Amino acid sequence: MNSKYAWRDVARQGLPKRSANQRAADFLEIYGLYDEATAREQASRCILCPNPSCVSGCPLCNPIPEWMQLTAEGRFLEAAAVLGSATNMAEICTRLCPSDHLCEGACLLDSVSEPVSIRALEQFLVEYAFARGKTDTATAPPNGKKVAVVGSGAGGLACAEELARKGYSVTVLDSELVPGGLLVNGTPAFKLDQSIVQRRIDLLKKCGVVFRLGLKLWDELSLEQMRTGFDSVFLCADWRKARPLQIPGADLKGVVQALPFLLQKKTPIPLDLPPFDVTGKKVIVLGGGDTAMDCLRAAVRYGASQATCLYRREELEMPCGRQEFRCAVEEGVQFVFRAAPVAVLGDEHGQVTGIRATRTEPGPIGAGGRQSFRIRSGTQFVLEADWVIAALGFEVLQFPRTNGAAELALNEWGGIVVDAKQMTNLPGVFAGGDLVHGPGPLLHAVRDARRAAQQIHAYLQMPVNHETI
Repeated sequence: MNSKYAWRDVARQGLPKRSANQRAADFLEIYGLYDEATAREQASRCILCPNPSCVSGCPLCNPIPEWMQLTAEGRFLEAAAVLGSATNMAEICTRLCPSDHLCEGACLLDSVSEPVSIRALEQFLVEYAFARGKTDTATAPPNGKKVAVVGSGAGGLACAEELARKGYSVTVLDSELVPGGLLVNGTPAFKLDQSIVQRRIDLLKKCGVVFRLGLKLWDELSLEQMRTGFDSVFLCADWRKARPLQIPGADLKGVVQALPFLLQKKTPIPLDLPPFDVTGKKVIVLGGGDTAMDCLRAAVRYGASQATCLYRREELEMPCGRQEFRCAVEEGVQFVFRAAPVAVLGDEHGQVTGIRATRTEPGPIGAGGRQSFRIRSGTQFVLEADWVIAALGFEVLQFPRTNGAAELALNEWGGIVVDAKQMTNLPGVFAGGDLVHGPGPLLHAVRDARRAAQQIHAYLQMPVNHETI
């Protein structure tokens, strides 16, 4: 094979996928892995650009061409090591990364052929290394410094891993009883099985990371106490609230937010939630992001007779990943585009019976470059529904002003202000992720965590007494 023209001669191939009928009947992961020959063949499609746009398209600046070439040569463990040096928890990130909006969307081949299967190759490499016991748990000798990481989501786990490898004594603090944040409390198992997250947590424990869970953060364990008991603190808890559905009927029985719906059968911890039994029922999901796709596909697996997505724009304007949309279509989900909800309808018992919606049309381009939409008068219609799930995205939460946190500088919406080194106005206290930027993608939290770990290391290596900060 002439690798110079492999992108033209070799068709792009995704990971093997279980049939829609088979996978819609369970919550098991839907993808398999490449075999070695396919991995080499697919990696050979990379044209090794001198200025690779896939790298700049990745929030972590993953050196994709470097490990792509190693993969094409069959040097899989070396490729996995390069990948792991740039991406914490690659086995998690690659399962959740919206690659078609990032690295694959930036691939130069996307304009002339099909992009390189970067996400699929990442998953092959990381599982290849795991299967051969080549996961690095080596750490530097203990340096006597202690760091508290607040939050056990993607950012917290990434920062804890980076610091533990540098010899720090790391304690992860979380109010939840199960570590993992939204990785376990907001992601269905067919996308990311909890065993994958637990495997990474077990590796962190082997590196010496300690998890303290079920804490009443900011109350029984204040920021002031953290600053006293540790040499440095990194704040990176998942910190967001669901955007409410603000139309008449939003308080009817049968209207539910996305995360409680997804969480109901995923957590081993009993929840104070009503049962969401959609068996044999008609479910309408409002929204077009990845969370909406998760709810629709979960509803199918829970036995809904019909799962319908109502979205106010066109298909190509949906913010969800294209793979997630295609999977939903294959699994029987129906879509109603260019339609916006006007009211939730109910019966005399206060139970949902349907959605009144109206047709929309494209409006002017907004300040952010995205096309708005307008309501088309006289186009209202009704869709029957037994359940309505709001998956409208997330809003920011203001950081609490209690127990030592009142001194933290906050911005206009209540997010923590940090400098270029991820440090707050309090010496030794760093922050990232939702607490700084508001709700954002997983890779942005990991990016902040990696940067914070580097800066914490630099800060604690300065010739200053950090017994207390």
